[in-house]
Amino acid sequence: MKSLLERDDVNPDKPDQSGYTPLSVAASEGHEGIVKLLLEQDSISPDKPDEYSLTPLSRAASGGHEGVVKLLLQRDINPDKPDRFGLTPLRYAASSGCEGVMKLLLARDDVNPDQPDQTGQTPLAQAALNGHEGAVSMLLGRDGVNPNKPDEHGETPLRWAAYYGHEGVTKLLLGQNNINPDRPNNYWRTPLWWAAHHGHERVVKLLLGGGANPDMPDDGGRTPFSCAAENGHTGVMALLHPPTAATNRTT
Repeated sequence: MKSLLERDDVNPDKPDQSGYTPLSVAASEGHEGIVKLLLEQDSISPDKPDEYSLTPLSRAASGGHEGVVKLLLQRDINPDKPDRFGLTPLRYAASSGCEGVMKLLLARDDVNPDQPDQTGQTPLAQAALNGHEGAVSMLLGRDGVNPNKPDEHGETPLRWAAYYGHEGVTKLLLGQNNINPDRPNNYWRTPLWWAAHHGHERVVKLLLGGGANPDMPDDGGRTPFSCAAENGHTGVMALLHPPTAATNRTT
């Protein structure tokens, strides 16, 4: 690499057919030494996007390459630059649960911790969807992060955690003073509705303890209990409507 960079006929910033520059590739693979060499070149554009409009920083953040991220942040770049889908470097790091990269990005004043993508999903929503408790905790500790923020379909971070049965993330979200455990999506399906539908008993128990309405129907009139019954989740049914003492004696 050093020998090539010493040649006058080598363009260190030349992209391939997909728009990948040597810096983009090195950042994506986490090759810290190569990235450092390239950034020393005057002709390098450290914020140059590829065909998919991802910058070297987004590539490095997605892979959790902290050393590369740190090197890029020392240059004159936009650390909050979105790709064509509105996904920022922080969004990529949160989706992958790369806490070290997130810490570096969140230390910047020019990074919006609650920036939604084109569908309205925030970094918090992606971290919750994938069950990354550390990433969720880090984002919840930041000012300006709305734990109730819905995407274009009305789905909140709590809905994603409940849908996939992420007990730890659900607990973290329910611990927020301003959380709404009954925030429905566009079809009036609540986090509890989804947890009951998929039979996530522990999440159902947490949501009920957090004040969720056990009988809130969706736009088709189906309640969490009817969803649990439809799918044979007897444990969830018992949590939603515990049998009475009289029923127990009869049984």
